[in-house]
Amino acid sequence: MTASPSDPSAPPVDGFVLVRAFVDELVRCGLRAACTSPGSRSAPLVLTLARERRLRCYSHVDERCAGFFAVGLAKATGAPVAVSCTSGTAAAELLPAVIEAWEARVPLIVLTADRPPELREVGAGQAIDQLKLYGRAAKWFFEVGTHAPSPTSVRWIRSLACRAYWTALEGRPGPVHLNWPLREPLVPSEPPAPEPPTPAGPPWAGRPGGQPWVGRVPATRQPTSQSASALAGVLRARPRGVVIAGRHERGDGLAPAAQVLAHRAGYALLADPLSGARAGPAAVTHYDILLRHSAFAARHAPEVVLRVGDLPTSKPLRQWLAGAGGAVQLAIDAEDSWQDPDGVLSGVLRADPEATMWALADRVGDHRPASSWLEEWRAADDAVATVVEDVLGSELSEPAVARELGRRLPAEATLFVASSMPVRDVETFWPARPRPPRVLSNRGANGIDGTVSSAFGTAAAGRGPTALLIGDVALAHDIGGLIAARRLGVDLTIVLLDNGGGGIFDFLPIATQTDVYEEHVATPPGLRFDRAAALYGIDHHRAETDLGGFGELLDRALGRPGTTMIEVPIERAANLDLHRRVWAAAGQALDPLSRPAPAAGRPA
Repeated sequence: MTASPSDPSAPPVDGFVLVRAFVDELVRCGLRAACTSPGSRSAPLVLTLARERRLRCYSHVDERCAGFFAVGLAKATGAPVAVSCTSGTAAAELLPAVIEAWEARVPLIVLTADRPPELREVGAGQAIDQLKLYGRAAKWFFEVGTHAPSPTSVRWIRSLACRAYWTALEGRPGPVHLNWPLREPLVPSEPPAPEPPTPAGPPWAGRPGGQPWVGRVPATRQPTSQSASALAGVLRARPRGVVIAGRHERGDGLAPAAQVLAHRAGYALLADPLSGARAGPAAVTHYDILLRHSAFAARHAPEVVLRVGDLPTSKPLRQWLAGAGGAVQLAIDAEDSWQDPDGVLSGVLRADPEATMWALADRVGDHRPASSWLEEWRAADDAVATVVEDVLGSELSEPAVARELGRRLPAEATLFVASSMPVRDVETFWPARPRPPRVLSNRGANGIDGTVSSAFGTAAAGRGPTALLIGDVALAHDIGGLIAARRLGVDLTIVLLDNGGGGIFDFLPIATQTDVYEEHVATPPGLRFDRAAALYGIDHHRAETDLGGFGELLDRALGRPGTTMIEVPIERAANLDLHRRVWAAAGQALDPLSRPAPAAGRPA
C-alpha cells in the first residue's frame, strides 16, 4: 500500500502500524507493564513494547521466567500485564504461567508471534501449531491475522486491543491469548514516525485526550436487599458458625469486612494468611492444629459456614468442612468460581463478597444472641498458641521461620510464599496482627513452577519491601529466575529453607512405602546455594544461630537495596519430628477443652 504524503487520512507506511496502534490502545486502557523475551519473529511486538515510553518493559532471557514474572506483577498490582514471545516452543514455555493465571484469576495479555499461514506445516523452522495453544486455560483466544494497514484495519486493531484488555480484567480475571502471524520484514528500514499529537488526528491516532477506543464501565454484582436479609436470617438463627476466608489477592477490602462480620455474628474467623483477614477479635490463628484434634473438631461442628475467597490450603480444615454435612454451607463469589470439591455447598451467592459481608454485618450485629461459641474457639486458640511458643522456642526451624516472618515483616511488606511446606507452615503458624503484611502465593494450580520469577515480579510492583519464603527444591526448579536480580535491578529478600529435598513428602504415606523415596520423591538437589547466589550477583548469608540471628539478617536485608539470600539450614527428619511434637502437645492442651459440658445438676 502506498500513501501520498499530502493525504492526511492515510496511515504512515511501515510494517509496525497495526502493532503500534494495538500497544498504544492497551496503554490507553491502563496497561503499565510488559515482559519480553528474545526472538526474531516477535521483533515487531518486542520493539514496539520496549519503545513505548508509558510502559515499564521487563526483558527476560527465557519465556518461562517472563510468564511467571508477569503473573507475580499482575498479582501484586491487580492490573493486566502483557507478555510477548517468539514463535515455536517459546510459546509453549508460557503454558504453566497461563495455567496459574487462569486458576488464580490473574489478568494477563499473552502475545505470541507466529509464522504467517504460508509458512505453517511446510517445514519452516520454529513453526508449530499455536492456535488455541493454551486450551481452556486461556480465557479468550484470537488469531490476529495478517492485515494491511488502513484506516479501517487500524480502527479494528484498536477495538481488538480494548477487548483484550477488558476481557483479561473484567468478570473473572484471567489470561487472554492473541496469536500474531507476522511476515518479513520484521524490522522497519526506518525508525517509525511519531503519530500526530493533535486531539483531532486521523483514525490511527486514537481517541482524543488519550481515551481508549472502547471505554468500559466495570460491572458490579451488588447484593440485593432481599438476598442480604435472607442470608442474615440464616446467620441469626444459627449461633454456631464460622467465616472461612481463603486466598484473595485483589484489593484489601475483603479483610476488614470479614473481620467485622465474624465479630458481630459471634462466629469464629478462620482466615488463611493469603486472604489478608487474619486479624481482629474473632480471628482463630491455629485452626489447622485445632482441627487435627478429633474431639475438638467433633464438639465444634458448625451450624453454618460462610465462605469467601478460595478454599484455604489446610487439609484438616477441608476435611472438617467436608464432614460438616448438617451445616448450611454458603459461598459468596461474584465471579462464578466453583470451589466445592466435596460437594457440600448449600448455595452460592453471586455477589461482591466485600459489599455482601458489610451488608450482613449491618443486619446481624444487633440481633445476635449471647453465645459462648466464639469464646470456646478463642480459648482453644490461646491454649495452642502457648503450646506452640513453648515447643518452638528460639531455635531455627521451618515453623519458627514462618512465624518470625509474620511477626517481623512490616505492614507495608509483601511475602511471596512457595507452595508445598512453606505455604502450609505460614497458614499454620502465621500470627494475627492488626495490620499484617500482604501474603501472595502461586496457589491457583498449587505448583512450584516459576516461584522465584513470580516473587521478583511481585517485588517489581514497588509496593514496599518484598520477601520470598522458599524451599531448596522450588528454588532449584526456578533457579534461572535469579537472573532478574542483576538484569532488572529488582530488590528482593529470599529466605531459603535448605532442608535437603521436598520436605512435604515426609508427611505423606509414600515416605515409608517405597525403597526409592529419597532419590525419586524427596529429590534433594545437593546444591551450594552460596555459589548460585554469587553467579547471579546476590548477597548470601547463612543463618546458623537462632531466631534472633535470623531476625537480624532479615531486618538488614529488608532495609537495603538489592537482592539478598538468607539460607536457613534445616534437617528434614527434625522438621517432621517438630511438627509431630507440636500436634501432640496441642492435643494434650485441648483435651480438657474438648470434653462435653457436664449435665445440669450433676457435679463436673
